[in-house]
Amino acid sequence: MEEILAKDLPELFKGVSDIFAEKKDELCEMDANMGDGDLGLTMSKGFGALPDLIAENMDENNIGMTLVKAGMKMAAVVPSTMGTLMSSGVMEGGKKLKDKKSIGKQELVDFLEGYVEGIKKRGKCETGERTLLDAIYPAYASAKEALSAEKSLKEIVEAAIEGAKKGVEATKEMEPKYGKAVVFAAKAKGIPDQGAMAGQYLLEGLGRYFK
Repeated sequence: MEEILAKDLPELFKGVSDIFAEKKDELCEMDANMGDGDLGLTMSKGFGALPDLIAENMDENNIGMTLVKAGMKMAAVVPSTMGTLMSSGVMEGGKKLKDKKSIGKQELVDFLEGYVEGIKKRGKCETGERTLLDAIYPAYASAKEALSAEKSLKEIVEAAIEGAKKGVEATKEMEPKYGKAVVFAAKAKGIPDQGAMAGQYLLEGLGRYFK
């Protein structure tokens, strides 16, 4: 499999929906220690809705606009800080795929690049600040490297997952700079950032499509 057609997008994101349903309680528990305690609910609700939102806004000749419209609707479903960041990633990733009828190796990397840009634009954050970006950026960088090495689409996704995992591990040594996590900064040492962990699960969910 070296391309994903527009009609396959709901199935691609079903893996993401499924993994957040499974990890809901884990993410809520992590978030309760450092934030509001609702991260798992936000991820499960937002990405749980996304496959249907994609199907409802399907344009088989334009994957980009399909994702942009679905991302906008997703933002309304989960109007929280993290929900907005995640849906902004979907929308900016979609903009990178304007007028595309399928997702191949280059398009996948472009989508991840757009996801990074969406998070940075909406969250006004940079890498190293212990956020979702610290999983998504290394996922993109690893995917881009795999593309340059002429890996398969599946291998590029696997590289992105490994990049995200390394990024999550690195957050254990980072100091939180945003939200309620700043109050609990002393507790953060040695513990992965819950937002970055959600980013890792996003990539792992996409990877399920290839299994």
